[in-house]
Amino acid sequence: MAIHAMTMKQPSRKKRRRARRRFVVLTTISVILGIVAATTIAFVVNLPDALVISQLSQKSNVYATRSDGSPELLASFYDQNRVEVTSDAISQFVKDAATSGEDPGFYQHGGVDVMGTLTGLVATLVTGSTRGGSSITQQYVKNVLVQKCESLGDPTKRTTCYDAATATTPDRKLKEMSLAIGLEKEYSKEDILRQYLNITGFGGSVYGIEAAASYYFNTTAATLTLPQAASLVAIVNNPLKFQLDDPQSTTNGDANGYAANKERRDYILDQMLQYTKITQKDHDAAIKAPIQPTITEPSTGCQTAGGSAYFCDLVLNTLRNDPTFGADDTTRLANFRRGGYNVYTTLDPDLQAAAEKTMKENVPATYPGWDVAGVITSVQVGTGRVLGMSQNKDYSQDPAVQSTGANYTGVNYNTDIGQGGSSGFQPGSTYKVFTLAEWLKEGHALNERVDSRQTSNWGTFQDSCKGPQNYGTSFNPKNDLSNETGTNYSALESTVESHNTGYFGLAKKLDLCAIRKTAESFGVHRADGGALQQGASSVIGTNEISPLTLAAAYAGIANNGVTCSPVVIDKITGPSGPIAVPKSTCTQSVDPSVDAGMTHALQKVLTSGTATDSYRNTSPKVPMIGKTGTTDGNKDTWMSGASTKVATVVGVLSVSGYIDQRTTYFASGQAATARHRMWPAVMSVANAKYGGDPFAEASTMVIQGVQVPIPDLRGKTMDDAKSALEADGFSFADGGSTSSTRPVGTVARTDPAGGTSASRGAVVTVYSSSGPPATAPAEPPKGSDKPTPTEAPRGVDTPTPTPTPVPPGVDKKTPTPVPGAVGPPQS
Repeated sequence: MAIHAMTMKQPSRKKRRRARRRFVVLTTISVILGIVAATTIAFVVNLPDALVISQLSQKSNVYATRSDGSPELLASFYDQNRVEVTSDAISQFVKDAATSGEDPGFYQHGGVDVMGTLTGLVATLVTGSTRGGSSITQQYVKNVLVQKCESLGDPTKRTTCYDAATATTPDRKLKEMSLAIGLEKEYSKEDILRQYLNITGFGGSVYGIEAAASYYFNTTAATLTLPQAASLVAIVNNPLKFQLDDPQSTTNGDANGYAANKERRDYILDQMLQYTKITQKDHDAAIKAPIQPTITEPSTGCQTAGGSAYFCDLVLNTLRNDPTFGADDTTRLANFRRGGYNVYTTLDPDLQAAAEKTMKENVPATYPGWDVAGVITSVQVGTGRVLGMSQNKDYSQDPAVQSTGANYTGVNYNTDIGQGGSSGFQPGSTYKVFTLAEWLKEGHALNERVDSRQTSNWGTFQDSCKGPQNYGTSFNPKNDLSNETGTNYSALESTVESHNTGYFGLAKKLDLCAIRKTAESFGVHRADGGALQQGASSVIGTNEISPLTLAAAYAGIANNGVTCSPVVIDKITGPSGPIAVPKSTCTQSVDPSVDAGMTHALQKVLTSGTATDSYRNTSPKVPMIGKTGTTDGNKDTWMSGASTKVATVVGVLSVSGYIDQRTTYFASGQAATARHRMWPAVMSVANAKYGGDPFAEASTMVIQGVQVPIPDLRGKTMDDAKSALEADGFSFADGGSTSSTRPVGTVARTDPAGGTSASRGAVVTVYSSSGPPATAPAEPPKGSDKPTPTEAPRGVDTPTPTPTPVPPGVDKKTPTPVPGAVGPPQS
């Protein structure tokens, strides 16, 4: 026996090595099991009872709504490009590829692949690095823990959390196993697989199978083909190695047919065949199929909204200021980017398209020596819903992009500085409507006349907030055209033809502080957040305000004096259901009777005043109101107006640089009249879509006021004439001397003439006689009714020279503000 034993064949060296490896593995496993047993006693008390699953980070979308009710995507926002989908929206090919390639025993184990996990533990202890072996449920647990880390705002806390969730330690693996087992007790296999496919990363910022299908193959998770599904699941194993968006890669690019991904894909297809998930025929066809990604970059940020980008920017600023989304603007924006919200805005794609088209046709993005801003804003009357917003620049918040050309800006010239906008622009004569409102509120009439003579000494203006204001001889505003020489324009005439001196005459009879408060009642405020200035110059538009503020105010005028604050969001839905949105607040700015007087005058601005070009070019026509505005030197031009359904404000404005728009021409025509080409283009679409109703009729009292006969004062002394006029409720104005046969120093004539009627409070200009002209004609026979050539018939006003008509579409410019009369200079 001994000899026989000695002659037995010895094991080969290869077998001996294999035996030693088995011994090492078994010994190591035994050691691990011992470690597990020992560690578990101390560790188990620290294990959580169950995995707390938070909402996945998903992209949020901003939509407009088309006329047929369907949504139109404007932009998406995300930290992780993910769209969570239900199980029935995921192709069965994807589910089978995931289980076959990542966890063949998924449907049999209780959450942990024991042998795979032990193998992974051995590798972790021996090599110090993690190895595969985790089940799909374990992988899902790890992804959930990492996802929670990603949601932390503090970078230090986020890094600490991530390190703990991915640590290569037995403790971390045990925790993962424990949570996986607990998870399987709470959720079905189908639900765990769905959540896994929604949370897992597919390279870069692409997370979840729906986003991966869209990004890599421009399709949906439900419609992925077998080879596409296998290629996407292949990425999960090692995203950096297997992702398909680098066609220049030498190891996994277009030139070699994405070789690395194909090798992993084909392994998954083999596994699917082995576990009878697919037929041999389907397997062979999929193996032969080339990998042909169609990379489809998702829209991200407002720059992808094209011409609607500035409206999108306002939506984003609205969300950033909404406490619904967090305690501060940084937290709110982060929550929005991760929250999976769908924001349905007020934007009307039809009006927006019209605004974008006419803007592109009429105002260039850049002009030599002039930083020009073209703006268009439309607001729905009665709701405050912003229907359109456009400007002539290209949107970008990236300084690097902005530095490439003056056509780029991130500033929204339509909005306040606190809404991502500018510090505002002087609205010129479009602001006169608020003085008109105060005039009618105080019981004055549209046909009531005031002293409208140009003068360098306007005397004292009343101001109940700051006390009487007197600007001395430095305040010398002028009308736009030299032939505007009327001395006593009515409020209606001053509005229709935009006479500056007429409006200062109105302001002299009013309270400057009350005018400011009336403007504020229409929601008017400075774009820079400061208080409205109320000096005399502010009457004709020297406060810098935003186009959106002006549009909302004109919508209030068109709404029987009820002004609604602007809103840009109709509804928001989130993963948990509807979210409350900021609501418009509507307030009665002026009494409807006052508002009827305003709309009476503002309709005539369109039909027979300074805005006839806009009216003529609008089709179809509905009842509309409007007012033009031009600032000093013609550097800003405006057209503001509304139907009873839609208000639109158009401006061609100067951001920097000085240029006279009346001597400047764009490709489409004169810069100063671009507003009258753009406003009709938008309002024509608005009228066709929304229609329009008649405005309320103004009462006779509002139009005419109390009519009082003007006494015949000819031949009376100037003092007696003044006393008589004031006793009848008129204001006296000394018109100077004129040649007449009346005695020198006595009244020669009045304007309006004696015997006519005028509204109580109207200014009557009295002219004294300087004696007959040098070659006076003979007196008519005694008793004759024929008047002398230099004297008007009793009761008939001597006509003043007929002014040259104002060119259509040209209004009166705002004079340069005077120190002491108005606040900070125009920006």
